[in-house]
This record gives sequence, structure tokens and C-alpha cells, in this order.
Amino acid sequence: MTLITTIAAFLLTLGVLVVIHEFGHYWVAKKAGVKVLRFSIGFGRPLARWVRGADRTEWVVAALPLGGYVRMLDERDPECLPIAAEDLPRAFNRQPVFTRIAIVLAGPVANLMLAVAVYWFLSVVGVFEPAAVVGSPTIASSAERAGLMKGDTVVDVAGAPVRSWNELRWLLLQRAVSNQTFEVEVESSDQQRRTLTLQPIAIAPEDLDGDLVGRLGFVLYQGPTRVGQVSDASPAYQAGLRTGDRIVSLDGKPIASAERLRSSIRSSAEQPIELGVERDEKRVNFKLTPARITEGGNTFGRIGAELTDRLAPIKVQYGPLESIPRAVEKTADTAVFSLKMLGKMLTGEASWKNLSGPVTIADYAGQTARIGLAAFLGFLALVSISLAVLNLLPIPMLDGGHLLYYLIEIFKGSPPADWVVEWGQRAGVAVLGLLTVLALYNDLLRLLS
Repeated sequence: MTLITTIAAFLLTLGVLVVIHEFGHYWVAKKAGVKVLRFSIGFGRPLARWVRGADRTEWVVAALPLGGYVRMLDERDPECLPIAAEDLPRAFNRQPVFTRIAIVLAGPVANLMLAVAVYWFLSVVGVFEPAAVVGSPTIASSAERAGLMKGDTVVDVAGAPVRSWNELRWLLLQRAVSNQTFEVEVESSDQQRRTLTLQPIAIAPEDLDGDLVGRLGFVLYQGPTRVGQVSDASPAYQAGLRTGDRIVSLDGKPIASAERLRSSIRSSAEQPIELGVERDEKRVNFKLTPARITEGGNTFGRIGAELTDRLAPIKVQYGPLESIPRAVEKTADTAVFSLKMLGKMLTGEASWKNLSGPVTIADYAGQTARIGLAAFLGFLALVSISLAVLNLLPIPMLDGGHLLYYLIEIFKGSPPADWVVEWGQRAGVAVLGLLTVLALYNDLLRLLS
């Protein structure tokens, strides 16, 4: 079932992003009067095909789903020849340069607009996220030196308000990569506010693969381990555990964290354990035996109770009008951050291990789909932005490469020479091939690790 979910989520992600991207090209081309011959989702052998409209446009779903294209009437394309005289004014190559720029730019812009729409929707309906409450800062970190304390709630980072842990992580990540001193406003448990100044941290290329927020010293608050929902007839229920119980010990030893407790239970299938519990200010011990569970070829113990040391999530929600600039800003910030990371890869400041391929995308698509709709939509928006940024790079074969040719045409007064375009296409194919191989190599390393 997990594999099926991953494949389905991956195909849905690709399908939506490709359709939106290519429809941007298609819609602007039609508005400009250009004749569209084919709208294809995927490459290779057609799996489904139908013809619609006055221009008899082919709509195709092809076998290889990793992309798509819109074929427009063009005198340079051998498949378009011969062209009827009445159709020549509708050929793409005969359009003014700014019209061609608009058509090419429409694909990436459509992907960015999708991200804005998704972020706006999530902002309006609201999502549940952990509160921006921090645990004990990492020893000798920037946060500890600045005076951050366990239980502090971060309310502002460099002038940007913070309402949740996810917002805090994103703002801190941007500041960490920028390598600049910045201020953080926090509120203590007794409602006293103070402003902390955090110094930048030294970042090596391999550090960008890890947890930069943790490097700054920020960790999510962990309180006492408590029992959440308890399943009926489960070992936990039969032993007497109830929602709200605070677990303080396992077999007489203090509980370090909920994660440590879950790990111990998983390794104790059909082995008796004793949990020390605080309930109504009284200490009670419960003896129980985790049930043996086998899933996906793995065997582990389970007591049938939710265990957590996190605070209850809060709902982050904004009004419809307020959500518009927030969605635009988040999309723009993410796109700029992606460009910065690409720049750091080129200069050697960031590792090329950050480049992901289809296997990693499929994995994340499946994971977010299993978490819930909000997580999947957030992932969809992120990949849509990445697709837009990638396509705008000045690499021949990509939209950005075509835009580069058109900019040359504007300043030169005529299109680049045919030999320039030809060699540019070859170079573009080589670069894209290299990036594809590198991304697949990174995917393979992630799978093996």
C-alpha cells in the first residue's frame, strides 16, 4: 500500500505540475494567435490521443510522464512543413520578440501562480503546526550565547512575525544561509519579552545538507512524555493507561524523550515492561506487555497508545485578503532561496548532494500524501516553484535558454546565428544530461543510506 501511495502521489504531482506549466505556454500562445499543433503530457509513445478545436490541436498523454511540451506552428520545425500560406502569420517564429518572450515565460509563471494559489488556500483554511516554542538551545550555539532559554516562544525574526515552528524554521534557514547577524524577539513563560542578537555561523558546503536551524541552536520544545489517544482493547488500555497520563519512567529508569520511549517499546515485543505514570499528582506503576506486530517484513512491539512530548499544535490561519500578499511573499522568498542555493552549488559553497531527482521527489510525494492533504499541497507548491526556477535558468533547451536568445535578439537587432543556436542546443543537452545523472546518483545514494 505504501508503494502504491508513493507511485500515485508521484504521478499526481508530475501530472499537475506539467499540465499547469504547459497550459501556461498554450494559453498565452492561443491569446497571441499562434497555432498550436499539439499539447502533450509526457514524452514518447502516445497512450491516449484526441483532436479538438478549430485548429485541430492534438491532445496527447504519452508513456514517459517526466515532462511535456506544446508544439506550435514554426517554420524551423520540419514536422510543421509544409505550411499553408494563410497559416504563416500564425507561426511562432513570425511573432514579435516580446510576444515570443511572453509565450515562453508563461510556463514558469504558471508554476509560480500555482504555488501562490496553494499557499493562499492553505493560509485561508488554516493548518495545524507546532507552536514556536524552543527547547534547551544547543551548547555553545549562537542561540545559547544570545540568551535563548528553554520554554521561550519566538514571536519575531528580523522584523518578520512568527506564529508557528514551521514559520520559525523557514525564517531562520534564510538568515543562516545569508550569513548575517540578526535579531530575534522572544517571550518567556512569564510573558516577558526580550530581544536577542544572533551571530552568523560558519557554514561549510556539507553543512547545508544537515540541520542549519539546529546548528544555530534552535530545537523544538519537548515537554514531559504524555499519553494521547489510547486504542480500545490494546495492551495500554488493558493495563490502565489513559489519555493525559504523564509517563516518567520505564522499568524504573527516567524517560529521556517520547522518541526514546517509543524505540524501547518497539524493541520489547511480547516482553513485560513497567511504566511509571503520574496522574492527578499521584505516582502509579503499570505493567504491560507490548503486542508483537509484523508489517512490511519488520517485527516490533506496540502498546496501542499515542506517546508525545510535544505541545498541542496550533492552527495557523489568515483572512482571504491578508493571505494574498503572504502567499506571494512566500512564493517569492522560496524562489529566491532556491536561486541562492543554486548559486552556492556553482561556487562550491553548497554540496551538489542537495540536487534531487525523480526518486527523491516520489519518496517525498508519498510521505506528504500519507501525512495529509495540507502537507502534500505544501510539497506540491515547493516543487512547482523549483520547476519554475529550473526552467528559467539560461540553459538552452529550457525556457530560460530561449529567453536568453530573445534578449540577444533585442539588443543585437536580429536573432543569434544558426550555428550559435545549434551549439547552444548541444551544450544545453550536455548540461541537462549531466544534471540528470547527478540527480539520479544522489537519489541512489539516499536509497542506499
